[in-house]
Amino acid sequence: MEGRTKPRRRIPLHALGPVLALVALIILGASLNSNFLSYGNVTNVLARSAFIGIIAVGMTFVITAGGIDLSVGSMAAFVAGVMILAMNAMIPTLGVGVPLVLAGMVVALLAGFGAGLINGFLISKVGIEAFIVTLGSMGIYRSLTTWLADGGTLSLNFEARSFYRPVYYDGILGVAWPIIVFAVVAILGELAMRKTPFGRHCAALGANEQVAKYSAVNVDRVRMATYVLLGMLVGLATIMYVPRLGSASGSTGVLWELEAIAAVIIGGTVLKGGYGRVWGTVVGVLILSLIDNILNLASIVSPYLNGAIQGVIVILAVVLQRESKPAD
Repeated sequence: MEGRTKPRRRIPLHALGPVLALVALIILGASLNSNFLSYGNVTNVLARSAFIGIIAVGMTFVITAGGIDLSVGSMAAFVAGVMILAMNAMIPTLGVGVPLVLAGMVVALLAGFGAGLINGFLISKVGIEAFIVTLGSMGIYRSLTTWLADGGTLSLNFEARSFYRPVYYDGILGVAWPIIVFAVVAILGELAMRKTPFGRHCAALGANEQVAKYSAVNVDRVRMATYVLLGMLVGLATIMYVPRLGSASGSTGVLWELEAIAAVIIGGTVLKGGYGRVWGTVVGVLILSLIDNILNLASIVSPYLNGAIQGVIVILAVVLQRESKPAD
């Protein structure tokens, strides 16, 4: 009808909020400490956040499809332990060099693939709730890692560790390899979520499983694929993590699962499934990393309160999700 104006489209807070929060944190950090925006600090924050970021990209697909995975931190510890044991065992045959590192990477990816496949099979084929399966596997992987380390620490051979260190500390044009890998994973993840049938099927499955079945979506295959993808990304994150310390123990990866889930939710992915965005997850990862960095640099609040602050942010993110509908 003539004379009637179209209602203005309101920008949802859950979409705009994380970006504004990230900008606010950058301004706050720069105002509290002059070294906050230094090259060294920025690259350190990005490199440290790459591990959680790579895992969080996979978690985005799992949550978008209506699932959850509480085992990724323990899985990372187990994969790291298996990788270190395998590399140490292969040194007499392969020697210390590129073949040894490549073999270790293959072992890590295969271990992550296997762990993700087991979770996915139990959830999609056996029909056990994802919360129960991943809660159980969280304890299993953590205990196995502690057992493999005999209650101590699994350490990579010193010469192999020295040769492997550049995978974490070196890079291209001053950009460390973990940052580059995280960026590539994030870009590919966003493209997969937005432009491929797999991404659309994940969203359909999370929104309504019955409707997805009627729409010819292979629900079991898609659900299993999300856990396999997450497992392989855990393996990839472990590949970047091991050269940093050259060791693994039962305490490796503690609370990584909570940080990954928090980053996904803060970034705007709906906790109940049906909608996810990888770019938002990247913003969520950076928010959590900057909070920790600011607490360490500024000393205005005890760093021990980092978990409490993250918890408040997650609760606020969920509240904003309830108040507004997802939108690109």
